[in-house]
Amino acid sequence: MGWGNTITRRLKVFSMALLIYFDYKAVQKRVQWVSTTKKSATWTKTHERNARRVLNLMIELEGLWVKMGQYLSTRADVLPEPYINVLKQLQDSLPPRPLDEVRGTIEKELGKPMSDVFADFVLDPLATASIAQVHRATLADGREVVVKIQHDGIKEIILEDLKNAKSLIEWIAWAEPQYNFNPMIDEWCKEAPKELDFNHEAENTRTVSRNLSRKTDCGSGSISSAVDVLIPEVIQSTDKVLILEYMDGIRLNDNDSLEAYGVDKQKLVEEITRAYAHQIYIDGFFNGDPHPGNFLVSKEPPHKPILLDFGLTKRISKSMTQALAKMFLSCAEGDHVALLSAFAEMGLKLRVDMPQQAMDIATIFFRQSTTASEAKNIKALNDQRERNVKALQEKMKLNKKEVQKFNPVDAFPGDAIIFMRVLNLLRGLSASLNVKIVYLDIMRPFAESTLLGSLTHGQIPNSQWIYDSPANSDVESKLRNYLLELRSDKILGIQVCAYKDGKVIIDTAAGMLGKYDPRPVQPDSLFPVFSVTKGITAGMVHWLVNKGKLKYEETVANIWPNFGTNTKELIKVHHLLNHTSGLHNALGDVVKSDPMLVCDWEETLNQIAKCTPETEPGSAQIYHYLSFGWLCGGVIEHASGKKFQEVLEEAIVRPLHIEGELYIGIPPGVESRLAALTVDTEELQKLSGIRAGADVPPELLNNVAQMASGVPVLFNTLNVRRAIIPAANGHCSARALARYYAALATGGSIPPPHSADSKPPLGSHVHTPKFPTAPLKKKKGTGKKKCVSSTGNLQDASNSDKNGYSQLRTSDADDEAAARSGSRIFSSDKILDAFMGVGEYESMVHPNGKFGLGFRRYSNSSGTLRFFGHSGMGGSTGFCDVENNFAMAVTVNKMSLGSVTRGVVRLVLEELGLPVPDEFSTSGEKGPDMVLNLAPPEQQS
Repeated sequence: MGWGNTITRRLKVFSMALLIYFDYKAVQKRVQWVSTTKKSATWTKTHERNARRVLNLMIELEGLWVKMGQYLSTRADVLPEPYINVLKQLQDSLPPRPLDEVRGTIEKELGKPMSDVFADFVLDPLATASIAQVHRATLADGREVVVKIQHDGIKEIILEDLKNAKSLIEWIAWAEPQYNFNPMIDEWCKEAPKELDFNHEAENTRTVSRNLSRKTDCGSGSISSAVDVLIPEVIQSTDKVLILEYMDGIRLNDNDSLEAYGVDKQKLVEEITRAYAHQIYIDGFFNGDPHPGNFLVSKEPPHKPILLDFGLTKRISKSMTQALAKMFLSCAEGDHVALLSAFAEMGLKLRVDMPQQAMDIATIFFRQSTTASEAKNIKALNDQRERNVKALQEKMKLNKKEVQKFNPVDAFPGDAIIFMRVLNLLRGLSASLNVKIVYLDIMRPFAESTLLGSLTHGQIPNSQWIYDSPANSDVESKLRNYLLELRSDKILGIQVCAYKDGKVIIDTAAGMLGKYDPRPVQPDSLFPVFSVTKGITAGMVHWLVNKGKLKYEETVANIWPNFGTNTKELIKVHHLLNHTSGLHNALGDVVKSDPMLVCDWEETLNQIAKCTPETEPGSAQIYHYLSFGWLCGGVIEHASGKKFQEVLEEAIVRPLHIEGELYIGIPPGVESRLAALTVDTEELQKLSGIRAGADVPPELLNNVAQMASGVPVLFNTLNVRRAIIPAANGHCSARALARYYAALATGGSIPPPHSADSKPPLGSHVHTPKFPTAPLKKKKGTGKKKCVSSTGNLQDASNSDKNGYSQLRTSDADDEAAARSGSRIFSSDKILDAFMGVGEYESMVHPNGKFGLGFRRYSNSSGTLRFFGHSGMGGSTGFCDVENNFAMAVTVNKMSLGSVTRGVVRLVLEELGLPVPDEFSTSGEKGPDMVLNLAPPEQQS
């Protein structure tokens, strides 16, 4: 192709682009002043006019532009209907090339006259496409074949078109920054030239055919004996000629023939989707160009899809295949943690901390397809884009111009570009055939097989399933053997840590971070521990009492004035800690109707202050399953004059040197260490036989099965994990939790540094890591700026550190330094009595109640109170034995009735010769679930 043709093609492309751009801009201005009806008609005419312009230019230029038009013609879910109707013509044959050109290419490539190769060669082509045209023929040996012949000089045209397309995309991104398609065109520039080598296509065809015909075993059984599609056999190939087996089929755009032959279009597209799911997730080798022209349907029942044209075929690594599978499954489960982990493994980097938008972006690729007849998707997608832009603007405090220039994606992997292009083409295919496809249902088995097939428990060596760290004691070695025995059925991920006489004797991590997150659990992994959080919150209240900021017998309204309404004037601090305030169901109905209310800290405090108690303060001990956290949290903030998380850091985290491993509401930046929740479905079935005791709100236990199945979905979202829910939203490692209880067991003495064998060292993480977001410009004319904390609250940045957490006041910083250089976090010599509600504090707790002041009291077989702690729904627990200076914590991410934790605790204590708390020693499968253990044993069959 000479310079003249090159310049001419370039001029035609850019002059047409400018013409269309200015046409749309002009209409955009004009329709502001017309009625809605006229506006719709005007836009329809504009789309039709410009679609015809695009079509005519693509037919004239051929080459890459035809292929791009074919791609766009399948996007009925995105493009306006006039474009689809017009560009569909590109799915039919283009004007054929002269026979002399075809003959010359064949004879040059095969090195012999056509008559020596073919007994018959049909002169009229079956189809003429952008790169080649296809003729039907009969070989000398009688076999029916099709011959694909590359257009003469097309290679130079395609390479020039790629340059022009790249320049055009860059110009669009400059003119309209929100439409930046550079990553897609960059990947296309890399992959498209491969289509010009037919030897490459022949080998790809053979490989895909072998892959789709083999049996797929994923360890737990075969998900598919073979995908039910047809692929032509390769007979012969050269650089520019490809001879394939002839298969008689119907084109997908021939709707009359599809109807006449009785083809089930729904089943057809589902089988094509299965074929691509197999290629992507099982083989890691897939056709990147599934437009309608690359499919036929066999005329013989059961009308199988025929897959054609494997020139643009992508091979991806096993790690990328697994990351794509993890992305898919995390979308299916709504698991933000696994999604962000998948993004990181794919090489996709985000500049802005907006987890819900990240989920929206990923989920849109796997959503149920919409038929062309229902497609109002342009408006829907535009509306969604506008909402995302608005959220970004609010999050980043950007002006309109800055929003247009800001790209939330820092890096986008090329492999993912082709993957998403395939999904978009499949979506367009279903839209063009007017059928609905539920991609999640079809693709899930294939994604699960690649992610979990090689990760079944039986295939992971013991040395990899237990985190590689030296055992601290003989009992830890025995514990690890016990965990290995249990792991195939009862454990997904687990951490166990124990202190004896201030020294670490157990620090074990095992299993995986999530069902769809096969990374290993490590000592610093963060587990959601639910009601275990109440024991941490209670410790903060005791710390403030110890500092003289409030008193146990003080009325809450004296500390928190807005609280003193609706007969709550007599409720005292010790009523909150002892679950006797009468507010056990406060906000229960509200949260049930609006679960995301828990993410709004200020609103929950406002609403809890307006609630009315159901029983007289002190008259009955009924478990405050959610309200406990907001009640104590409001007292903590009003008594201290600080934010809840500031008090947590000052009172517990920094003195114990457990930075980065104990949170109530996680900050951005710790996502890579989060364990994802799942449910032990077998144990969940046992809940049907459990009845509520007097100290359990019936509303709670009646819904516990529904809660247990729904909690993982809710708590695997980062929105909820980042909320402050001081009754249920603790995220910690077992070693941080055990260290906390080791300090409480001695009345507040800070234990010696944690074991040096535990890697990374406890306390080595930055407590509030900064999310890698683009820096904001400082606003002019003010010395202050607003920033958003990890919980979404606006704070005055003059009193905040760079990560959005407020600085401690000078006097408090001094107190913290003193506490850290000293040996105690409590100075009272009666603090242990307060924890358990004995001695002079006995009058503050309900007679024979299961709680002291904020902690669950445990007794031994003789009935003596000597243990306290707190367990959580699903099985995580933390507790201590005061008499024997022993503390222990267990964290799990496979939620059950607590039988695993119960067995672990019993083994450890019995090996050490220590008494077992009654909650862990009772026979049966009850275990340390906080809700279940508040009902009498005879009601827990």
